[in-house]
Amino acid sequence: MPDRSRKRPRDANQLARLLVDLSTGDATEPESKQLDFEGKNAAAVLLGQRGGLKGGKARAASLTAKRRKEIAKKAAVKRWAKRLQGE
Repeated sequence: MPDRSRKRPRDANQLARLLVDLSTGDATEPESKQLDFEGKNAAAVLLGQRGGLKGGKARAASLTAKRRKEIAKKAAVKRWAKRLQGE
Protein backbone atom coordinates (compact mmCIF):
# COMPACT_ATOMS: atom_id res chain seq x y z
CA MET A 1 0.00 0.00 0.00
CA PRO A 2 1.43 3.40 -0.93
CA ASP A 3 2.52 5.81 1.79
CA ARG A 4 0.05 8.70 1.45
CA SER A 5 1.94 10.93 3.85
CA ARG A 6 4.72 11.59 1.31
CA LYS A 7 4.47 14.85 -0.54
CA ARG A 8 5.32 14.37 -4.19
CA PRO A 9 4.34 16.78 -6.95
CA ARG A 10 1.06 16.08 -8.74
CA ASP A 11 2.16 17.75 -11.95
CA ALA A 12 3.59 15.14 -14.36
CA ASN A 13 6.56 17.28 -15.39
CA GLN A 14 7.53 18.14 -11.83
CA LEU A 15 7.17 14.50 -10.78
CA ALA A 16 9.36 13.39 -13.70
CA ARG A 17 12.00 15.94 -12.70
CA LEU A 18 11.92 14.73 -9.09
CA LEU A 19 12.29 11.09 -10.17
CA VAL A 20 15.27 11.93 -12.38
CA ASP A 21 16.86 13.92 -9.55
CA LEU A 22 16.26 11.06 -7.10
CA SER A 23 17.76 8.50 -9.46
CA THR A 24 20.88 10.62 -10.08
CA GLY A 25 21.27 11.49 -6.40
CA ASP A 26 20.73 15.22 -6.89
CA ALA A 27 17.70 15.24 -4.57
CA THR A 28 16.42 13.35 -1.55
CA GLU A 29 12.95 11.97 -0.91
CA PRO A 30 10.54 14.62 0.45
CA GLU A 31 10.00 14.45 4.21
CA SER A 32 6.99 12.48 5.39
CA LYS A 33 4.56 13.85 7.95
CA GLN A 34 5.42 13.09 11.55
CA LEU A 35 2.98 13.27 14.45
CA ASP A 36 3.43 16.51 16.35
CA PHE A 37 3.51 15.75 20.08
CA GLU A 38 4.69 19.23 21.11
CA GLY A 39 2.43 20.57 23.83
CA LYS A 40 0.30 17.44 23.79
CA ASN A 41 0.14 14.24 25.76
CA ALA A 42 1.81 11.65 23.49
CA ALA A 43 -0.35 8.82 24.87
CA ALA A 44 -3.52 10.77 24.16
CA VAL A 45 -2.42 11.56 20.59
CA LEU A 46 -1.68 7.91 19.85
CA LEU A 47 -4.92 6.78 21.46
CA GLY A 48 -6.90 9.28 19.40
CA GLN A 49 -5.22 8.15 16.21
CA ARG A 50 -5.97 4.52 17.01
CA GLY A 51 -9.63 5.34 17.61
CA GLY A 52 -9.86 7.18 14.31
CA LEU A 53 -8.52 4.22 12.40
CA LYS A 54 -11.24 1.89 13.64
CA GLY A 55 -14.11 4.40 13.79
CA GLY A 56 -15.92 3.62 10.53
CA LYS A 57 -15.86 -0.13 11.01
CA ALA A 58 -17.06 0.15 14.60
CA ARG A 59 -19.90 2.48 13.57
CA ALA A 60 -21.00 0.19 10.75
CA ALA A 61 -21.04 -2.80 13.08
CA SER A 62 -23.20 -0.97 15.63
CA LEU A 63 -25.87 0.24 13.17
CA THR A 64 -29.12 -1.64 12.84
CA ALA A 65 -30.38 -2.73 9.43
CA LYS A 66 -33.20 -0.18 9.64
CA ARG A 67 -30.79 2.69 10.38
CA ARG A 68 -28.42 1.62 7.56
CA LYS A 69 -31.39 1.68 5.19
CA GLU A 70 -32.36 5.19 6.32
CA ILE A 71 -28.80 6.44 5.77
CA ALA A 72 -28.62 4.81 2.33
CA LYS A 73 -31.94 6.36 1.26
CA LYS A 74 -30.84 9.81 2.42
CA ALA A 75 -27.56 9.48 0.49
CA ALA A 76 -29.37 8.36 -2.66
CA VAL A 77 -31.73 11.34 -2.49
CA LYS A 78 -28.74 13.70 -2.18
CA ARG A 79 -26.95 12.07 -5.13
CA TRP A 80 -30.01 12.27 -7.37
CA ALA A 81 -30.65 15.88 -6.33
CA LYS A 82 -27.15 16.83 -7.50
CA ARG A 83 -27.66 15.01 -10.79
CA LEU A 84 -31.02 16.64 -11.43
CA GLN A 85 -29.66 20.13 -10.68
CA GLY A 86 -27.02 19.68 -13.37
CA GLU A 87 -29.59 19.11 -16.13
